[in-house]
Amino acid sequence: MLSKFKRNKHQQHLAQLPKLPQTVGAVKTLYCPTDFRKALLEAIANATQRIYLVALYLENDDGGRDVLSALYDAKQRRPELEICVLVDWHRAQRGRIGAAAANTNADWYCRMAKEHPEISVPVYGVPVNTREALGVLHLKGFVIDDQVIYSGASLNDVYLHRHEKYRYDRYQLLTNTTLANTMIDFIKKSILTAAAVQRLDREDRPKSIEIKNETRQFRQTLRTSGYHFKDSAGNDELAVTPIVGLGKQNELNRTIHHLMASTDHKLTLCTPYFNMPAMLARNIIHLLRRGKQVEIIVGDKTANDFYIPQDQPFKIIGALPYLYEINLRRFLSRLQRFVDSGQLIVRLWKDGDNSYHLKGMWVDDRWQLITGNNLNPRAWRLDLENAILIHDPLKEMAVERQKELEQIRQHTQVVSHYMELESIPNYPVKVRKLIRRLRRIRIDRLISRIL
Repeated sequence: MLSKFKRNKHQQHLAQLPKLPQTVGAVKTLYCPTDFRKALLEAIANATQRIYLVALYLENDDGGRDVLSALYDAKQRRPELEICVLVDWHRAQRGRIGAAAANTNADWYCRMAKEHPEISVPVYGVPVNTREALGVLHLKGFVIDDQVIYSGASLNDVYLHRHEKYRYDRYQLLTNTTLANTMIDFIKKSILTAAAVQRLDREDRPKSIEIKNETRQFRQTLRTSGYHFKDSAGNDELAVTPIVGLGKQNELNRTIHHLMASTDHKLTLCTPYFNMPAMLARNIIHLLRRGKQVEIIVGDKTANDFYIPQDQPFKIIGALPYLYEINLRRFLSRLQRFVDSGQLIVRLWKDGDNSYHLKGMWVDDRWQLITGNNLNPRAWRLDLENAILIHDPLKEMAVERQKELEQIRQHTQVVSHYMELESIPNYPVKVRKLIRRLRRIRIDRLISRIL
């Protein structure tokens, strides 16, 4: 059990974080992917100075084409616009999981560049590691002029709700010149200067093996890189702190740990993949033992973006949602007494065939973490992650915060007992066989660390 002294140490860490002042009128929360798409395209169309888009991927589908075409249109209207797109190097040069690598996103970027030789919209590939399985670009935040549009979403049909199905995420718009400058400075100084970072909209780009040494050096440099800005806000006003991190012992991981452990009354967290690092699971258990309330909102296995319906051909990647459900069932079975008492609330999100991709935390109506971090071992060790921590001591954002949480809970069902979750014997035959085979050779633990 944590002593009062140790609890204060966690709160002290948060109090000592550098902060930027934020006016409440310059923060806006969107509540659905359609509004996110409209806001993003409108911001691109109205940009006057700069557009920096950073995402895991920009897909060659209707949603992605809307965005890239909007960038070319904006640059044509205003040649002085500074435009830069950053995506993961490896992800851009392969097909979707299980699909052939023909006609990749990178090939599409090249075609667009050829079709518009007089317009420069550079697309950079960022190799966070020598292999995609060992680390990807998971930075979030689109900076357009002085506005940061922050979401865990990438850019394609489902994230932008371009057709029938959508993938639900969080969407925050923060107008803050210093915050925008800080995030762009990191991109310019810590990413674009690296020899490993190459243009993807050019056919003469190198092979991954040709920049292997540069990629290793780049990863090493990223471990010690961070956002740099002057601490200019006090602990008694609305403020934001951008944080970036790579590797287990990074500032973002430490802040997430301290944020959870500093809870006085209630912690609410969202994650699409229930596969928590041991430290975070211990944090939750400590909070429950101290009498605090914890609410976890996680996607139903059928709302996972890796879920494959039973009427479609099965692929190995389709076992992942079941592995996450096994983790959740095991976790709840240990903590059933806290579920019974109402201290631990677990909600499963499901809305038809749509998928769930929410991440983040809310602590005591004072702190809010918006992030792309999945709160899993992969995010904890392998991927380049960032977040914006919002401190709201005067509860100026209380109404908006509550509205967002109510919207998230709208399609959820509370789990009252761990046995309500399916167990392995009830899984489809192919899933059951694969999971048992993986467990026999103990590779399921390795999979949970990298996916």
